[in-house]
Amino acid sequence: MSESEKPKPAVAGKIRWWPGLGLVALALAALAWTRLQTEWPFQQRNLLSYKIVIIAGVALLLWWTFLSRAPKRLRLGVTFSLAGLGLLGLACFHLRGMSGDLMPIIEFRWTKHRELPLAKTNAPVPARSTDSAAPYAFPQFLGPQRNGVFPGPALATDWEKHPPQILWRQKVGAAWSGFAIAGETAITLEQRGPEECVVAYELSGGRQLWFHADTARYQTTIAGEGPRTTPTIVSNHVFTLGASGLLNCLDLETGGLLWTRNVVHDSGGKIPQWGCASSPLVANDLVIVHGGEQGRRSLHAYHLADGTPAWSAGAVNPGYASPLLAELAGATQIVAFNDSSVSAHDPLTGATLWESPWGNGNVVCSTPLLVDARHVLFSSGYGVGAELLEISRDDLGKFSAKLIWKSTRMKSKFGHLFARDGFLYGLDDGIFACVDLKDGSQRWKEGRYGHGQGLLVGGLYLLMSEAGELLLLKPTPTTPQPLARFPVFTSKTWNPLALADDLLLTRNDQEAVCLRLALAP
Repeated sequence: MSESEKPKPAVAGKIRWWPGLGLVALALAALAWTRLQTEWPFQQRNLLSYKIVIIAGVALLLWWTFLSRAPKRLRLGVTFSLAGLGLLGLACFHLRGMSGDLMPIIEFRWTKHRELPLAKTNAPVPARSTDSAAPYAFPQFLGPQRNGVFPGPALATDWEKHPPQILWRQKVGAAWSGFAIAGETAITLEQRGPEECVVAYELSGGRQLWFHADTARYQTTIAGEGPRTTPTIVSNHVFTLGASGLLNCLDLETGGLLWTRNVVHDSGGKIPQWGCASSPLVANDLVIVHGGEQGRRSLHAYHLADGTPAWSAGAVNPGYASPLLAELAGATQIVAFNDSSVSAHDPLTGATLWESPWGNGNVVCSTPLLVDARHVLFSSGYGVGAELLEISRDDLGKFSAKLIWKSTRMKSKFGHLFARDGFLYGLDDGIFACVDLKDGSQRWKEGRYGHGQGLLVGGLYLLMSEAGELLLLKPTPTTPQPLARFPVFTSKTWNPLALADDLLLTRNDQEAVCLRLALAP
């Protein structure tokens, strides 16, 4: 065979770059368009961005491996290298959770989280006061009136000269619960290994006084681990609701169990997707909470004395907001924020007084806000917004709810809102905002603090950002007027605050801190 007749080795053609470059350009354009949709909630923009990146990444890998015309060794080398890097990343990192805007929280797989002991303590419980007007009284979620609003004390505003003083800091079990305070006893819920615990601490010193444990555990990657409610203290009793539906009545002095119910079982449903999250409401010698999903009823009342069922109400799935006791249209009502409706019920019988449709199917978490004796406001995230309802009663005693306005300018995912002097303040999709209560129009929106929690103290607003920074603001209809800030935590903080005179008790899913706030002269 002559030299001219010998087969020549195949020569790879030039790399066909245009499909890959086109995919990159399309992905970048789609991402830019998504991020520019400022009317969309951050969660929606983030989820769509993830989908674009994943689809574009898979398409680019397929193009490079099969359609790029690159030399085989180069193609396979790049493909297997990327696969190896991906496996290495999975081996070294894991998804610890998600932020309120659905941003991933990544940590090394070998990161150690110290488990707290389950050993019981017998420390003496300090003297207490259950008078809601006395110092050291924060008996339930959002305080004595369940509205997150306090007339005082008068706080100092110069934190450069008078910064908050950390009295104690310590590890706690995972939970999104807050503290309830009676006297020197501060009580919260925690997840400690397989046990769901109610734990009592000394307010000013942080000593563990007692705890009660149940074998129960709730955890999802997005929602996190552990309970998500705040205890309620009434007289010498503590009422708690765990994430799996265990409603306990405990002795305040010792933590001894007086009675228990499984509200999910009682409702005939199942544990809600994000866990049971309604902090117990006590009214008329009854304790009232939401039940399970897909059950017979959404709202359940039990007798304080022995936990026997009193009534159940509501025909739709429960929400994740806590029920509210309110005086509306001349009558005491229990206001419930449900999965697809808002409703009010007679505290004695559970009978539905009025009901109004709500939302787009996404979760509701923010507690209803009583604006005045005739108006109540609801708000939720995921692009839904807020509605102001006027409640009236006709000559025959029948109640009705009239929509005054609906606005997407205040979308509270789970932070509590507050109203003052005709204006509504709170976190609109994680950004502090002010809305006119007359028509729902927005006055201002600035300060990206994430999905945190706050309390109104006098004319000042204490806000714990989602990143764990405590802020002091003096909001008005014209400006948010931030005054000071103080770093407290370095990780995600969704838990509500508790205030006892000048002591601020705060926590997240890893640690708790007691701060002494400087008072104004």
